[in-house]
Amino acid sequence: MWAALLAALLMMLGLQATTSAADGTGSADTAAAEQVLTWTAGDSITEYTSAPTTAVAGPATIVFENSAATGNTTGMPHTLTFVTSDPEFNNDVQLNILANPADAQGGKHTAEVTLTPGRYFYHCTIPGHGEMQGILTVTEGSGEDTTAPEATAKVTGSQNAEGQYVGSASVTVEATDEGSGVDRIEYAVGADGAWQPYTAPVVVDQVGAHTVRYRALDKAGNVSAEKSVAFTVVAPPTDDTTAPETSATVDGEKNADGAYIDMATVTVTASDTGTGVNTIEYAIGADGAWQAYTGPVMVHQVGTHTVRYRATDRAGNTAAEKSVEFTVVAAPPQDTTPPATGVTVEGTKNSDGAYVGDATVTLSADDGHGGSGVAAIEYSLDGGPYLAYTEPVVVDRAGRHTVAYRASDKAGNTSEPLTVSFTVVADGGVPAPNCPEYDERLTVIVGTVDSGVPNRVTNNRCRIGELIEDEKEWTSQALFLKHVKSVLDKLKKEGVVDQREYRAINKAARQSGIGKPGQTDGYRKIMDGTQESFAKWEQVGGGSFALNPDGSITSGTTKGGLGMLWFPERTYGDFSLKLQWRDDAPGTGNANSGVFVRFPQIHDHPEEPRPEWAAIKYGHEIQVFDSPTGDMYKTGSVYGFDRVGLAGAGVTQKGTWNDYEIRVVDQHYSVYRNGVLINEFDNTGGQDFTPPRSDDPGTDGRRFASGYIGLQVHGTTDVVSYRDVRIREL
Repeated sequence: MWAALLAALLMMLGLQATTSAADGTGSADTAAAEQVLTWTAGDSITEYTSAPTTAVAGPATIVFENSAATGNTTGMPHTLTFVTSDPEFNNDVQLNILANPADAQGGKHTAEVTLTPGRYFYHCTIPGHGEMQGILTVTEGSGEDTTAPEATAKVTGSQNAEGQYVGSASVTVEATDEGSGVDRIEYAVGADGAWQPYTAPVVVDQVGAHTVRYRALDKAGNVSAEKSVAFTVVAPPTDDTTAPETSATVDGEKNADGAYIDMATVTVTASDTGTGVNTIEYAIGADGAWQAYTGPVMVHQVGTHTVRYRATDRAGNTAAEKSVEFTVVAAPPQDTTPPATGVTVEGTKNSDGAYVGDATVTLSADDGHGGSGVAAIEYSLDGGPYLAYTEPVVVDRAGRHTVAYRASDKAGNTSEPLTVSFTVVADGGVPAPNCPEYDERLTVIVGTVDSGVPNRVTNNRCRIGELIEDEKEWTSQALFLKHVKSVLDKLKKEGVVDQREYRAINKAARQSGIGKPGQTDGYRKIMDGTQESFAKWEQVGGGSFALNPDGSITSGTTKGGLGMLWFPERTYGDFSLKLQWRDDAPGTGNANSGVFVRFPQIHDHPEEPRPEWAAIKYGHEIQVFDSPTGDMYKTGSVYGFDRVGLAGAGVTQKGTWNDYEIRVVDQHYSVYRNGVLINEFDNTGGQDFTPPRSDDPGTDGRRFASGYIGLQVHGTTDVVSYRDVRIREL
């Protein structure tokens, strides 16, 4: 099935793979080139298991293997594609090989090519494999080096009288080459083990008989014949007679009866306080054969299953057999029908049909018999953000109003928004007020400081917070405070606020810092480090962000995967978005994230495979990625449309906070890092993916002039932290 799907995809992209027989010798009537370049792939979707970095000009045999022998245990297909549309690299080799462990060649393919001096850029064309890429550098060469390196290995360790190694054995591999020089050494443990780069002596401490295979490759692409060393490891003398302790857990999505839907995952653990655990084994069913346990066991077949397990320590003690029993059932038919919604508006009407004083809007939803059930009802008042509906909505401001409403079910289906419109009038039918700002929050918040004073409607029917104008760009704090005082003086005289509330709002205005150099200057914080602020954001897709004690948030610490944290309260058109980010990736890794802007309502696109794809396909991602290798889009890039290299943005020290500003006016994007402009981009369409992404909408009008804000979570190894997210509409 994978092969058929990927073949169709490659045909759609206009790519063709030219391969020969799986034995690596080429076709019957084509002599194999003297230079052999080998790529291998396994379970990873971020990097090839091995790949050459250099070659010499002239004929070459390209070998691409993606099989069980190279470490592919999942059946995942991969491709090896030479890019021909990037002017920075050679474009004279047309190569696109699709390799699948289950294909007719067993996942091993060859192709004959002629290389010219320069650089070739290669990558995997399968979506989601974007970081499987690299560069092959080709130099002028005589082409005379056809001799493979000489490789030798030596096993060392403490041996007993029978020549067995006690406790562990260490295998040291060396290689020499008189021609182009040794490029690398590889080794594999066991007859079926995957080839791995050799960087240090291989220590084997598992009790039993072992074989370590090895080979060497030179810079001309010659590969030495495979050799091996065999040896036996035995446990040190011990009086350990106690078997290991074992346990197992079963995980997966359950139905109401406790059965696992589609799949159950069995995880086995063992511990031994004596000589240590040597092997763990499992068997499926009462008569199933024992197999080596190397990772969680996934059971997909519908029915009742028993998984047996046991462990043996290095002294030879085997634990008593244990088992877990569970049932796997097929998933119920997918619910693809959104809920049906209803609305009623109640209140006292005048002769014109307008509601006097207020109108009460009541919403309802029904997912029908056999549906997954209503998960949520949402409403939007007068074009504002969608809010969760929990009780009837009372609209008491005079004017014409429109309430949009929709509902989603537990299967993720969201109904098309419907609307109801009505008019609310005060005595005399006064029109809606013309307020300086729109602020429907419950309390008066100045900048980011909550005064605690109710944000009540004043005598001119504007709310208090709408008269403060804290989003205006004030040139000094003194001028802002003078404005606030004049507003409060009038409200106090009219009896809207008392003396205590007057002082509270005035104090909040001083603490806000609005108008001060380097302060908020009209920016509204949409993530201020509090749990209340963090709760206003919504996670979709995989992964997660965690709120830290210092008010920052960090990706991938509790849950990995690709997803997005987005701010659903409102959309933004022209704006300046400011925040700080920090590279917190573990070890020598690098943060990989991005800021999504101007994407549509996530839940309005149920056709997408995952909710966050609405941001990827219809918005723009401003990249956060400082790695000198991997993805070509570095920090400041508009992903898929405008590349910035490390020379343009530079690399910052890990663990250091960076200021980031994204300024968008009409379709012009400006990206500032630590106060320096590192990219400008005009959104006229035209992506620069190589090859083009077939699922991108391009220039057909779906790149929006306004939309939502989001932060990407990429995984658990490319961790990034954010803080102080604030925005000002321009």
